[in-house]
Amino acid sequence: MAFRVTSKSIAQSTLHGLAANQARLAKVQEQLSSGKTISRPSDSPGGTVSAMQLRSEIGVNEQYVRNADDGLGRLGSIDNQLQGVIASLHTAQDRLLQGMSTGSSSPASREALAREIESLRDGILERSNETYLGRPLFGGTTPGQVAYGKDLAYRGDGGATTRTVGASAEVRVDVTGPEVFGDDATGVFANLTAIAAGLRAGGTGLEGDLALLQQNTARAIGAAGDIGARTNRVEAMKQAANDRVLTLKGGLEAVEDIDLPRTIVDLQLQEAAYQAALGATSKVITPSLVQFLR
Repeated sequence: MAFRVTSKSIAQSTLHGLAANQARLAKVQEQLSSGKTISRPSDSPGGTVSAMQLRSEIGVNEQYVRNADDGLGRLGSIDNQLQGVIASLHTAQDRLLQGMSTGSSSPASREALAREIESLRDGILERSNETYLGRPLFGGTTPGQVAYGKDLAYRGDGGATTRTVGASAEVRVDVTGPEVFGDDATGVFANLTAIAAGLRAGGTGLEGDLALLQQNTARAIGAAGDIGARTNRVEAMKQAANDRVLTLKGGLEAVEDIDLPRTIVDLQLQEAAYQAALGATSKVITPSLVQFLR
């Protein structure tokens, strides 16, 4: 059975093909101008889902990096203060040994040593109240402004500040006052106060204070070592998160970004096809029999 082919059907079919060619050309032009193969979900539903998942993972790992940066800032500030505390404690030990070896020295010289010990104690107190972003470094999670009061008593709490720097990595980024300076009764401040008093009293019977000072110094050194180990771990986790971000961004580019040489070639092919379609369309509307008889 033969079907009648009319001029109208030919024109409609040709115009439909021309519109399809034009749509393909427009899509390639859009991809080339944006640099992306996916401009809307309908371009690639599967690719869109993959891109969303990759972006989500990138966001999570970038947050790990920000957390690590904050943690490193805190740990670095603590380490700076601890180094100063340790140096002051070593100086106090030297002055104490000097006072113990000069038992026959004058009261004036012992008074000078006692004042220097008290000055070192006050300097350590200032370091104990250093803050980071408005919070005391050695105060735990206290909402207060200082870790130690003027009476040398601890004002903070035992809370720990942590930062999540990986999928299953949560690192503590602080240290409390008692972990560094000891308790109020036998810690650094009480120890140095007793040493100053002992020097003023004649400089005898200070052996126990020296042993306690050595213990307090060892505690501070141990805290500094712990902070250093945590710093190394946070730095390693930060690097891992940065590497993961780069890998994920590479995957996202593979899903979304165009292959530039291939897209340029595709554009040229689509332009040629569109020009050919235009040429074919211009020849479709030929003179009909009625027009010929006229």
